[in-house]
Formats: sequence, C-alpha cells, structure tokens
Amino acid sequence: MPASPIGPELQRLIDLLAKMPGLGPRSAKRAALYLLKRRDQVMGPLAFALDDAAKKVKSCSSCGNWDSIDPCAVCADVERNAGVLCVVQDVGDLWALERAGAHKGRYHVLGGLLSPLDGVGPDDLNVGGLVARASDDAVVEIVLALPATVDGQTTVHYLTEHLEPVGVTVTRLSQGVPVGGELDYLDEGTLSAAMKARRSF
Repeated sequence: MPASPIGPELQRLIDLLAKMPGLGPRSAKRAALYLLKRRDQVMGPLAFALDDAAKKVKSCSSCGNWDSIDPCAVCADVERNAGVLCVVQDVGDLWALERAGAHKGRYHVLGGLLSPLDGVGPDDLNVGGLVARASDDAVVEIVLALPATVDGQTTVHYLTEHLEPVGVTVTRLSQGVPVGGELDYLDEGTLSAAMKARRSF
C-alpha cells in the first residue's frame, strides 16, 4: 500500500476543518491548501484569532450571548429596554435579530430546542434561567422567537406553561409570507400560518 501523500500535521488540520459546518472532506482539503499558500496573510492571523477567542470569549452569565466581557455588550447597554426579553434558540439567532435591528430589548439564549427524539429535555436548556429572569418585576413581556418547526412548537408550549405562573405577557413572532415571497412558491404550512396570522389594515 503506497504511503499517504498527506503528512500527519496536515491531515490533522484537514480533519479539524472537516468538522466545521458546511465543510466536507474535499472542501476541508481545499481550505487547508488555501491556508498553507497564504500563511502570512491568512493562516497566521487566523491562528492568532482562534487562540485569542479561545482564551477570551465566554458565555454571558445573564443571557448566554458570546462576548469577551460579562455581562455582554448587549446586556450592559443601558439604552436597551430591560422590560422585554426575546428568547432565541441559539446565539446565531440573536446575532440575526441584531443585524436586522429588529429588537431593542434584552435576550435570553435557550441553547437549543426540546427534542425528545434527540434526547434533549428541559434540563439541557436554559429554562430555569429564563423563568428566574421573567420573575423580575422589570420584565413585562417575553417574546418567543423560536423556529416554526415541530421542536420549536413543542418548546413554545413548554415555555408558555412554565411562564404562565409568573404573570408576564408571552408573545411570539408572527409567521407567514416572507417579504417578497410569491404564494405559488410557498409550502402549505407557511400559507396556513400566514392565513391564521392575518390582520386588518
């Protein structure tokens, strides 16, 4: 059997890159070759950034966002509305809402969704922290910004039941036709949700 043309150090780099979302073995090899060809411009700064992030970035003890300070910049912003908590599945969703400028309050990252099939239960999510934060007198509304999937719906019902005794208003994102969407290209679930969420104007 011929020897592998890829040395152990390079193979380890490829294997680690292949674990990244959206990168398979072939894409990982291309990425590794790209990095090696651009050691000074890309690979060196990337290695420094990875090391720096590993040492400094941590989860916010209040909302669960990633930042190098605790509480994070969002929680520390006194201009934000402390009375409205937006509950999201993961940090990426928080970043998406911030990018859109869609929410001016605070956030709470659950860290996933309830999924009995995948063995994800309430103890695996930051539900206790949410209930504790919702019990604060300053909080008047909880916005459940969770996906319109089976697991998302299950999580919404579970959270609504556990937040009801707190007496805080619980709302959720509207669902339906996206801006610029054509009805002919939408699935039945989206059309049904849009019809149920119709409003007068």
